[in-house]
Amino acid sequence: MSTFVLVPGAGGAAWYWHRVESELQARGHHAVAVDLPGADERAGLPEYTDEVVAAIDGRDDVVVVAQSMGAFPAAMACARVPVDTLVLVNAMIPIPGETPGQWWGNTGWDEARLAAAEAGGYGVEFDLATYFLHDVPPEVVATGADHQRPEADVAFGQPCDIVAWPAVSTHVIAATDDRFFPVEFQRRVAEERLGVKADEIPGGHLVALSQPVELSALLLEMRLRTGAGR
Repeated sequence: MSTFVLVPGAGGAAWYWHRVESELQARGHHAVAVDLPGADERAGLPEYTDEVVAAIDGRDDVVVVAQSMGAFPAAMACARVPVDTLVLVNAMIPIPGETPGQWWGNTGWDEARLAAAEAGGYGVEFDLATYFLHDVPPEVVATGADHQRPEADVAFGQPCDIVAWPAVSTHVIAATDDRFFPVEFQRRVAEERLGVKADEIPGGHLVALSQPVELSALLLEMRLRTGAGR
């Protein structure tokens, strides 16, 4: 049995992972979604990292899975404590010392987003329905209303406090229908920053909500690729 530590993106709501959490538990694994203090201006990347480390809690056979901005505290946690596997999903893959606020310009994100919108025929102006919720079932969107919260500004100015990428088997998952981080953009960033070829599955940016079965199956496959759980 593996332990999957599930790290959310901006806002930090553990609820984001609830459908994947249930799938992994149904397959006999332990899964814990980390609730980050994303809306707290007194907390930032160091505090987020502390929460991830606490969830790992000295367990063996740990797979850390991080969504979007969650890649920053996930990388920092994996530099502090032993982890078997790190999986980055539609992620802001950081480099040492980079802040989340710098990441957007450093990676060329906005240019990639606008080009994908023009090619895909959807609006270039950001709105939640177009960029985040377009493939999430309406009943899931409705239940998530009480879990939405903003991301405080403080974390965007704090660096990814690692000196090198952690010595952990790292995989990247890119959702092919992600409008916020277009798949071609994710492929390039994964190869440039990690030398990793991204695995691709259907779904948008919030793929854990729209495709929990497919995402869970791929997470289990990546666990076996690393040799964990054998």
